[in-house]
Amino acid sequence: MESAPPFRHPSRPHAEADISRIAPWRLLPPLLAVVLGLWGLERGGSMWRDESVTWQVAHRPLDRIVELLGQVDAVHGLHYLLMHGLFQMWEGGLWALRLPSVAATALAAAGVAAVAHRLAGEREALLAGCVYAVLPPVQMYAQEGRSYALVAAAVVWATYLMLRERWPAYTVVLLIGCWLHEFAALALLAHAFTAWRSPGWRRGAAVVAVLLLPLAVVSARQAEQQLGWLGRPSWQDWVAYGVVGGAALLLARGAPGDLVRVALPLVLLPPGVMVISLVNPWYVDRYVIYALAGLALLAGVRLARARGWWPWLLAGALLVPFGIWSVWLRTPESRKDDVLAVAAAVRERARPGDAVVFMPSRRREWLLSSPELYGELHDVALDRTPVASHSLQGTELPPDRIRAALPDSPRVIALMDPEGQPLDPYPREAVKRAELAASFDLCSVTAVRGARVAVYARPGGCG
Repeated sequence: MESAPPFRHPSRPHAEADISRIAPWRLLPPLLAVVLGLWGLERGGSMWRDESVTWQVAHRPLDRIVELLGQVDAVHGLHYLLMHGLFQMWEGGLWALRLPSVAATALAAAGVAAVAHRLAGEREALLAGCVYAVLPPVQMYAQEGRSYALVAAAVVWATYLMLRERWPAYTVVLLIGCWLHEFAALALLAHAFTAWRSPGWRRGAAVVAVLLLPLAVVSARQAEQQLGWLGRPSWQDWVAYGVVGGAALLLARGAPGDLVRVALPLVLLPPGVMVISLVNPWYVDRYVIYALAGLALLAGVRLARARGWWPWLLAGALLVPFGIWSVWLRTPESRKDDVLAVAAAVRERARPGDAVVFMPSRRREWLLSSPELYGELHDVALDRTPVASHSLQGTELPPDRIRAALPDSPRVIALMDPEGQPLDPYPREAVKRAELAASFDLCSVTAVRGARVAVYARPGGCG
């Protein structure tokens, strides 16, 4: 028989007994998350390239999605399948793309409040849940058509289920989070600090590890292709980790020990695996956005138990930069690029019979989420479409065939990275640049958010 868990709050053994009472801590955090999520949800009618991948993959036939996942992006496979089902039921554009993340963030905020209620009290629960909802990175991924908000919700509720010793439910919920993105498995490191003595937790962790293994094996084979664009952590990454970690350590002083054992490892350990990127660049901070739940727990408890005016003054002072950041997050400028703006710029400049070339080829994603426009252009370097090649951006012709095909086009629209970005050294990309420079006049270059749209014409054809 398993012993009572050491993390049960001694003064509140039946904290969840009265579930009929509608308390503010149950309602306000998810409601706040929904309001913030719906505010400016369309971001000025913009979509960045990662969301575009979700959109175009989720719109493929189901069998084609499965074929793709065998080649690349298996780590996002469950999310693509869920979004495919949603788009089959509702072709809701940007709203359909992002509403699952809004709902997941509301669910995560409710989960943070539930954890705080279990370990501290109602006032702490209310403030912790609201703090989570207003954190700018949380707001950012609440409005993004990717899996990260869903992963955060799964990890937060798995944490709550751990506290309740609901081990079968814990295992299922955390496994869903891991299949949405396998970096959710790093939550096991944080949970071990609280529950490693429990046989139920050890069995659940083992089941999660075993059932996640097939995805880990497939995604590891795809890692070089999937994550080849990543570099090693910058000094800004280390500073951000230090600031968040330092804030968490300060907030932990004087907090209930049970809560600190849950929250502090969640803040520090999953982002701490950034060190693996010193060897293999596999880490991006958004993969472990759920770690902010630990920071919200500590901040909520500190605010709830504040004595004097200075904690509230500090919290009020943070509202100004947080508010400015929140407004900025609702603009197209908050993301690296805007594929819909790129498509609009191409639409304004395209003529019947124009060719299009992507420099580099991975920027084909800029038009794949506008299939009606892309279908009107001749993709002169394309060999096999993304669907036919079971890939995200398709495959291209060999360099000599690209060199031969380009001069047949009277006008070429070239989609390029912003000025100053490093040029890909690959032969196909070098041939595109050389042939355009040798055989065409540059008619115009238009900077669009995160991109340039250049129009080339045969000599004398710009007018």
